[in-house]
Amino acid sequence: MSTSLYDLTIPIFIRNLESLDAVLSKGEAFASEKGIDPSELLEARLYEDMAPLISQIQRVSDSAKGTAVRLGGVENVVMADEEKTFADLHARIAKTIAFLKTVPRDAIDGKEEAQVTLQTPRQTFDFTGLSFVQTFVLPNFYFHMTTAYGLLRMKGVPLGKLDYLGGI
Repeated sequence: MSTSLYDLTIPIFIRNLESLDAVLSKGEAFASEKGIDPSELLEARLYEDMAPLISQIQRVSDSAKGTAVRLGGVENVVMADEEKTFADLHARIAKTIAFLKTVPRDAIDGKEEAQVTLQTPRQTFDFTGLSFVQTFVLPNFYFHMTTAYGLLRMKGVPLGKLDYLGGI
């Protein structure tokens, strides 16, 4: 039995978004316990030209949603990137998970050979459905997940690998 494209995407996104939400909760609790202004964590960057924590969460959300839209042809749930607080980020994650739970399996499965075009400000990328997931979606999703985790660790939030991995 082969693994379906749906199984490589939607359930993985949901599980990791749930883990990310728990990681954010630990960051929020840490700021509260230590008397740290939450913006110190939310605006943290690994380097001055990199996006802050808030943007990392937004990109994780967008990556998951965009996969369902591009592969499944489902209507996007637009989120305006206006989050400023931990509560806003938790709400965005919850909204993303709720959206992903509405994506029908048959909208994604069977799209391995479908043509997917990704237009960025600098370049256009053409993929098959499978190569889109393997070479762009999953690496991009995990890049932003890992960066969010790393930003919170850099600020001293007591997180471990099992927090990142979630309920295994």
